[in-house]
Amino acid sequence: MLNKVKELKGYKLDSLDGEIGKVKGFYFDDQYWTIRYLVADTGNWLTGKQVLISPYALADVIKEGQCISINLNKKQIEDSPSLDSDKPVSQQFEQLYYGYYGWPMYWGGPYMWGLYPDILRNPEDWKGHNKDNKAWDPHLRSTLEVSGYNIQASDCEIGHVDDFIIDDETWAIRYLVIDTKNWWPGNKVLLSPRWIERVSWGESKVFVGLSCEAIKHSPKYTDDSLLTRNYEIALHTHYNREGYWVEKSYKKEHSI
Repeated sequence: MLNKVKELKGYKLDSLDGEIGKVKGFYFDDQYWTIRYLVADTGNWLTGKQVLISPYALADVIKEGQCISINLNKKQIEDSPSLDSDKPVSQQFEQLYYGYYGWPMYWGGPYMWGLYPDILRNPEDWKGHNKDNKAWDPHLRSTLEVSGYNIQASDCEIGHVDDFIIDDETWAIRYLVIDTKNWWPGNKVLLSPRWIERVSWGESKVFVGLSCEAIKHSPKYTDDSLLTRNYEIALHTHYNREGYWVEKSYKKEHSI
């Protein structure tokens, strides 16, 4: 299911033995554009510590109850490796964190989730797959930080990042929601991370190889729009791009 980060912010986080706080934001990998950690606001429970939850522990997003269920108990979270609230995620922290929980290291292979293109949910599949086979590379970015970045098309600047739309099955970022009010008042558009040519972190700018005219004539999007597969097909057809679901279907067929 597709979810907007702004809507998830503030959702309750229900552990195996009670609520631990609320969703504050996310860290994503700017190489694969995939969520690596949920950042929890734990109130006064664990002050001075960034509480990060990997998608491996995110069991379900429940829109009706505005909560996310977590397959961890409070003791596990409290005893997990500590990361000071004013420090970035480091290699040492990630190695300790993944070692503590026994999850496969996402940077340990050539795919989105290390040695596999999709996240493994069955712990039986984790055995023997927690070796650090690839050099750690600091690709983590905060959704809070990147919101507001300017979008540079091939022939003009079209707006800024307003939100992110994530897939809670794979935890990949499927779309960036772009607010074009300074260029095309009253309109928003969706862009896939696959259409991004590069990101200048120093300039706080995202470059896409699409013309302003092409973007202006893309299928209309509003905050109330339902992200149906028909809408996604129309969007990808407009840009003459293959949808991510085609790739997922191919992988399933060839994994049998």
